[in-house]
Amino acid sequence: MAEISLCLIVKDEEEVLDGCLSSVKDYMDEIIIVDTGSTDRTKEIAKKYTDKVYDFEWVNHFAKARNYAFDQATKPFIMWLDADDMLSKDDQKKLKKLKSELNESIDAVSMKYHLSFDSNGEPMFTYRRHRIVKKACGFKWEGAVHEFLQVGGNILTSDVAVFHRKEVKTKPTNSNRNLEIYEQMLANEEPFTPRDTFYYANELREKGRHQDAIERYEQFLQTKQGWVEDEIRACQAMTHSYLALGESEKALEQSLRTLKYKEPRPESCCMIGNYFQEKQDFETSLFWYQLAVQSREGDQLNFVNHAYSTWYPHLQLCVCYFRLGDLEKSKIANEKAAETMPDHESVLYNRKIFKELEQSEQQG
Repeated sequence: MAEISLCLIVKDEEEVLDGCLSSVKDYMDEIIIVDTGSTDRTKEIAKKYTDKVYDFEWVNHFAKARNYAFDQATKPFIMWLDADDMLSKDDQKKLKKLKSELNESIDAVSMKYHLSFDSNGEPMFTYRRHRIVKKACGFKWEGAVHEFLQVGGNILTSDVAVFHRKEVKTKPTNSNRNLEIYEQMLANEEPFTPRDTFYYANELREKGRHQDAIERYEQFLQTKQGWVEDEIRACQAMTHSYLALGESEKALEQSLRTLKYKEPRPESCCMIGNYFQEKQDFETSLFWYQLAVQSREGDQLNFVNHAYSTWYPHLQLCVCYFRLGDLEKSKIANEKAAETMPDHESVLYNRKIFKELEQSEQQG
């Protein structure tokens, strides 16, 4: 059975670290914790699981901290997690099985990463990350912010899933940290990779700086050096930024622009459908919402918001069919949305309307 070192970088994670480590400790042969300046009980908790707790002076660069953690690992394989990640009981069993199957022919292992869930507990926002790598390959982390592990070779696509806990921490955090790092890089005239430019644009958009974000997304796209999935995401992000700025025509242009890169994606189809629905062109909007539920969500490593291929387009189909006078198909679409979001206020409201219409017909 292969031996695995678990590596984490942490800072002030006393509220979540215990849960993370307890979910994987039985499957790790070594645990490496690199602390970047905690002022709470983080290191105390870490020492319950390992004596390999190291201090690393924070230098505004996540990749450097992660690479330092990897350098401390001594086992043939390295797995990494964040302190607010966990594995479910089922995924712990899958990890145990995976560990028994790991061998020297495997250079890296990707795992699913679930970031949010619907009311049924099913993942709604997910993508894949390379979670285990062979130490002998010497793979390195890159990027000051939104760092990524550059891997290659024989990559195993596993069925193990890690889930991110969206718990509200009682201790305040610096929500501007990533943006500040990027802007310090700009101030220091440090070079930006295309990937840096893309993620800087994301940070700007999240802070409501939509015009600045649009300019950076365009700059990223003009490099023609980005991953195609990021190019699609840039267009999708600009769609939302233009909508926030009240420029629906430009938003439509960006949704259509995604078709330049690959086949239609559910999110873009929904945005195009929204445009025509607002124009009261329900026939055309029907086409795009129907396409949304039929379209491929993207490559395995891409960020996927399952809402745009499940409940959201079905709710919009419900509206379109209703406005076109097809109540039966409208009801069916509403119930399809309910399969994913049974307690959504629109689903419940629509059921109420359908019931009132049925009662009215019976009385009439």
